Amino acid sequence: MVIATDWVRLLVVCLVLTAAAAAVVRWGGLASPGPVVRAALRATAQLAAVSAVITAVLASLPLTVGFLVLMAAVATGTSAARTGTGRRGAWVGVAILGGALPAVALLVLGGLVPVTGIALVPVGGILVGGAMTATTLSVRRALDALRDRHGEYEAALALGFTEPDAVRELVRRPAAEALLPALDQTRTVGLVTLPGAFVGMLLGGAPVWQAGALQLVVLLALLAVEAVAIVVVVELVARGFVRRASQEEELRLT
Repeated sequence: MVIATDWVRLLVVCLVLTAAAAAVVRWGGLASPGPVVRAALRATAQLAAVSAVITAVLASLPLTVGFLVLMAAVATGTSAARTGTGRRGAWVGVAILGGALPAVALLVLGGLVPVTGIALVPVGGILVGGAMTATTLSVRRALDALRDRHGEYEAALALGFTEPDAVRELVRRPAAEALLPALDQTRTVGLVTLPGAFVGMLLGGAPVWQAGALQLVVLLALLAVEAVAIVVVVELVARGFVRRASQEEELRLT
């Protein structure tokens, strides 16, 4: 009976939070409530599915690796859809993996993360998620800058800049803004936020110092991961690997 009551409370709270988010978005004129509701339903379904298979995944190293590959693939698809890059969207996966993969390897080789599913899945998920967010934001801002400042791009070419150099000059600063959330989270940790790794270890019974040490490593790894992802995005945009269809046509006509 107690378990059933807990599930009812959980359901009610989730419904209230979803309805509140949808109502605020609609009332504020930000967007239609549909995306909020769909995101909530999708999160529910995905977490239910993950909860059903996670025990088997964590107990097997091959399944753990497969699950991490799935994470990277979903992150790439999500970022590609958000950036509107169409068939070129697969290139954003280079930015995501270029940041996350070396960081995971360093943590494993440094002995800070054991080669077990219970450690690799959450740490890998955090780093891939951070790389995905930074990639999406930097691609959107870089491509917006390239569209809005197309005249400056043409002027740079007239001054003798190569096409990649002209694009880099336009998109580097806007793309760098994607690092601000990670910087703010790192600067305010413990004062404004208590991130998930820290809280999770405390709830699991770990000593406070150990939880704090792990969280520090994760935050610094996220900074490195997102910085690398943004630099890779700048290069991908500068070399023409990542474009929106309309921008490809504009640059061909230049």
